[in-house]
Amino acid sequence: MTYRALFLDIDGTILQPDHTYTPSTQEAIRQVKSAGLDVFLCTGRPFVDIQNLASNFEITSTVTYNGAYALHQGDVIFNAPMKQEDVEKMVSIAGQSESELVLYTTENNYFTSLTNPYVKDFNNVFQLHQNKIFRPDVADKIVSASAINVTEEQVKDFEITEDYHLSKVNVPHASESYDVLRTSVNKGIAIKHMLEHLNISPSEVIAFGDGMNDKEMLQFVGTGIAMGNADSRLVEYADFQTTSVTDSGIFNGLKKLGLVK
Repeated sequence: MTYRALFLDIDGTILQPDHTYTPSTQEAIRQVKSAGLDVFLCTGRPFVDIQNLASNFEITSTVTYNGAYALHQGDVIFNAPMKQEDVEKMVSIAGQSESELVLYTTENNYFTSLTNPYVKDFNNVFQLHQNKIFRPDVADKIVSASAINVTEEQVKDFEITEDYHLSKVNVPHASESYDVLRTSVNKGIAIKHMLEHLNISPSEVIAFGDGMNDKEMLQFVGTGIAMGNADSRLVEYADFQTTSVTDSGIFNGLKKLGLVK
C-alpha cells in the first residue's frame, strides 16, 4: 500500500498525560516525513495554541477545532463557524447552571469565566494561553466549543439541535468536560475537504486517534488506528489498535504498516 498523508490527534495520541511526547513519536514523524508523507496535526485544540508543538515537529498543516478550521501550509482549506444563535443559546444554558464554556475563534479562546477553579484546571491541563472573557460581539466568529464541569444529566441540555452532540474529553482532569461537536462539522469532513484539495484518495491516508471526536476521522481514512489508551467505544471504528501513547503507540502503529524502522 502506498500512503501519502498522515493525520495525528494530539492529546492522548502525540502527547502523554504529562504533556510530553516520547522520542519514538518524534522519530516516527521524522521518518514518514522523509518518506514523503504529508503530516497533519488533527485536533480539537485551538489553532493558536498548537504552534509550538507544530514547530517542534516541523508540521505546517493542521486540522483544528475538531474539524472546523483546516489549513494546508498556511492556506485555509476549510472554515466552518457555528451559527450565532446556537452560540448564544449555549451561553445562556451555561449561565443557568454551574457549567462553563470555552468558545473558540481562530484567534482567541473566550471563556464564560476565567476564575472558576474548573476553568483554571482545564487551562492548566490543555495549556491554553490566548484566553479572554466571552463577549456577545464575538458570537458570530465561534468555530468550536468545549463545556466544562458538565454532569451526565446536563449533556442533553447542550445538544441544542440534532446537529450537536457532546463527546467526553479523553484526558484526565478535575471535572467532566466535553467537546461540543457538530455532525455536519468534524475531523472526517475536514479531512475530506483537505484530500479533495490535494487530490489524495482516502485509501492513501492513515490517521491515529484516542477519543470519540476521532471517530469520523478513523472511519473516513483508509487506515484508522486507535491508540492503546483509546476510549473503548472508538476501537470498533479503527482498523487496528496500537500500543498506548506512553508506549510508543504512533511508532508501533507505523512500524506495523512498514513505514518506520
